[in-house]
Amino acid sequence: MQLFIGNKNYSSWSMRPWVLMRALAIDFEEVQLKFESDAWRREIGRRSPTGLVPVLWLDGEPIWESLAIVETVAERFPDRPVWPRDPAARAHARALCAEMHAGFRGLRGTMPMNIRGAHPGKGMTPEARRDIDRIVAIWTGCRERFGRGGELLFGAFTAADAYYAPVVMRLATYAVELPPVARAFADAVQALPAVREWCAGARAETEFYAEDEPYTERPA
Repeated sequence: MQLFIGNKNYSSWSMRPWVLMRALAIDFEEVQLKFESDAWRREIGRRSPTGLVPVLWLDGEPIWESLAIVETVAERFPDRPVWPRDPAARAHARALCAEMHAGFRGLRGTMPMNIRGAHPGKGMTPEARRDIDRIVAIWTGCRERFGRGGELLFGAFTAADAYYAPVVMRLATYAVELPPVARAFADAVQALPAVREWCAGARAETEFYAEDEPYTERPA
């Protein structure tokens, strides 16, 4: 089982299945294709039907799109708590992940993930503010309804936490203030060993990808 990912500093979509599988102790081979690299140009066309990452190769077949990867992992490893066991919580978790997958374009557009960056106050457009308010409402409501027994959205770790981990890192980069319940959840996500491992890799990278660095001058 191989997971093809992009730059850890920038690729929010790659972060989601990587954190999920690492947190659930699912063995996989990481294959990194850094954006604009020779490896990317050589491999992406034959590894990804869409020309994008992440892509999970399983039994010689590609599974692209992060949500499809999550569902494939849940199907292949039914003993791992990819989704909450309770049916109502499980349906809620799937809806939250689908909303993340399809929405929040205001936040994505002006606050790209850049884990090693620090840009307090940048990118806070009205559209981004609306997205952040919705995310805070999601986190708060989920913690109040399903979060007993732990610090994460459904108490214990699930795919929903992996799905919102890149948002947590965005809010850290742009120093967005959060109310107490949302702040406690964000802190808990950043403390996860899988998230800390991903972020350590991101901070060790030196590549500069201009599309995700709108507030940084390109190094000379």
